[in-house]
Amino acid sequence: MKLKILLMMLCAALLSACTKQAESEAPQVDYKTQFEESDRKIGEFLDQLDSPKTPQEVKVKILCHDYPDLYKKQYMPALIKISPKPYTEEKLLSDLKSATDYYKGSLGIKCDN
Repeated sequence: MKLKILLMMLCAALLSACTKQAESEAPQVDYKTQFEESDRKIGEFLDQLDSPKTPQEVKVKILCHDYPDLYKKQYMPALIKISPKPYTEEKLLSDLKSATDYYKGSLGIKCDN
């Protein structure tokens, strides 16, 4: 009987310890989803930049603020996490500069920053 009670108490202690540990862990970032969502949004930005129907002030906002911000804060960290070997922060920032320089030149946009 004592063995049965001891075994039940041990199981209860283990279960409560596992439950407390799971509650205290910070939620994991789903980098794959973050990458896919930011990649989709970047595609939308590029479509808007390519469209002659997009007003110039919207293109300026996208090119000077929204696109670089999303790229640096969402796209780059997620891509580096899910595929660290071929991508480095330096390489990705260089790619961003190439893309933004191309659009700035072709659209005649100068950013204040």
